[in-house]
Amino acid sequence: MTTPDITLYTYGTQNGVKVSVVLEELGIPYKVKQVELGKREQYEPWYLKINPNGKIPTIVDHSKEDFSVFESTAIAIYLCENYDPEEKLLPKNDPKLRSQVIQWVMFETSGIAPAQGQSNFYCRYLPEKIPFAINNCAKEIKRLYGVMNKSLEGKEYLVGNKFTLADAMSYPMIRGHFFSGVESIDEFPNLKAWVERIDTRPATQKGLNVPVPDKMKEYRENPEKLEEFEKLIQSFFKEKQT
Repeated sequence: MTTPDITLYTYGTQNGVKVSVVLEELGIPYKVKQVELGKREQYEPWYLKINPNGKIPTIVDHSKEDFSVFESTAIAIYLCENYDPEEKLLPKNDPKLRSQVIQWVMFETSGIAPAQGQSNFYCRYLPEKIPFAINNCAKEIKRLYGVMNKSLEGKEYLVGNKFTLADAMSYPMIRGHFFSGVESIDEFPNLKAWVERIDTRPATQKGLNVPVPDKMKEYRENPEKLEEFEKLIQSFFKEKQT
């Protein structure tokens, strides 16, 4: 296996930390470049060369001729396929287990991430609150949480009763449920226990603090910090509209 030489371009968002969590869980050495979203650095020509979509995260694999990969799910799968010989996060030799992991990864990509992303917009970013939109987003998030809660019944993790990419990709989003308008997940005991279980994983926790200290933890523990962030991001959206 090629010795990895990877640069991670990211920011401390729920989506951004997914890749640093995977890198840490796999024990892959990497360098970090924080992309300054507030300064619109993601739209600068140098960044668009490695990520034409102008989003974070992105990796550049210097050990493979500076091969760049964008989109968090695509990056996670790439890392597992190239640098997970022990099959820590993604099975390779068991087609059924591999499919199950990928199914849950896609469930997060097509369901949880967009649902919570949209809810973040209505709950936190948009200066004018629209109750119908906020309630509708929360309803869909809870539906998705219900699917996971039922699937976790009698299990510690989603697939094979071990921590895999299926868990690693969903956890950064679900732990921030309060940020997305779902204040409590007490009604989903299996899911809540799953979150608490992953909370104890040192590698995952390290990944959550890349490239800056864990923002979700800060916002949960300090509501005034969350309020400050809301005001900042709302002013940013107002500027964009003028």
